[in-house]
Amino acid sequence: MTITQLKYVLAVAEHKNFTIASEHCFVTQPTLSMQIQKLEDQLDVKIFNRNKKPIQLTQVGEKIVEQAKIIVDESNRITDIVDQQKGYIGGEFKLGIIPTVMPSLLPMFLKTFVKKYPKVNLIIEELTTEEIIKKLTDGHIDAALAATPLENEAIKERVIYYEPFVGFIPKGHRLHDHKTIDVNELELNDILLLEDGHCFKESVLNLCRTFKNETGSHFRLESGSFNTLIKLAKENLGMTLLPYLHTLDLSENDQTYLREFNAPVPAREVSLIYHKSQLKMQLIEALKDVIDSLVRGAIAFNDVEIISPLQHKKGA
Repeated sequence: MTITQLKYVLAVAEHKNFTIASEHCFVTQPTLSMQIQKLEDQLDVKIFNRNKKPIQLTQVGEKIVEQAKIIVDESNRITDIVDQQKGYIGGEFKLGIIPTVMPSLLPMFLKTFVKKYPKVNLIIEELTTEEIIKKLTDGHIDAALAATPLENEAIKERVIYYEPFVGFIPKGHRLHDHKTIDVNELELNDILLLEDGHCFKESVLNLCRTFKNETGSHFRLESGSFNTLIKLAKENLGMTLLPYLHTLDLSENDQTYLREFNAPVPAREVSLIYHKSQLKMQLIEALKDVIDSLVRGAIAFNDVEIISPLQHKKGA
């Protein structure tokens, strides 16, 4: 039994197809199939039911895959231990970032991190929270920046900052003349929302404790872009809520439409998250240190109330 054979088994278990698995393992399909067959012969069991489409794990195969993940992770840990002992910070590091954090946070830290750690091959992917959790669980990314808490026992969360919500309220809106706003003044039927899949949308829904009757509302619009929501708000089609960092790049004129909340200010918790079995802790610590040092100067809010990104739940 070899680590390579176990990696091939994990690839087929994930993709449920020998050809696709071989492509991801950068070997020919006959080579991958032969190695898995050798392992099955050695163990005298069938790991996969090849008669099913797509290919499925047998009952014993499910247990083998579960153990194979542990073995492959532990084998990778040897390299990680050596790197940490040497103080080496380098190699490939895959980072997922949710769409509502990517545009504001990434430009703040990317240049500094790359300059400070030139030996790190940082691969960044924009992903929804659901995609992030799956990819962390499957080992396809090493860490992520996401809104928390997620209440997932397999995911470790390292809080980086608390980002307040800010109202973007156009002229003519009932709240425009208010210097500050209260949460209980919000009405869901006149708030322009992000589309499904964005955890910021769920946070806004959780924030709106009073769900008004939508009678008289002629349309319901959800967008994947804060910029689109801002433009529509300026056309007097409603108000919207923005995360604080996104407001820093607004034009001087657009900033006149911003209204802060009265204390305690509703805010989202943004964390660096990773799977509990994660190996590349020296890279995670390096990334967290860089982001911490830069974001501290941009956000200095203490009296906040954290709004959960979890669907239909409210954070403490």
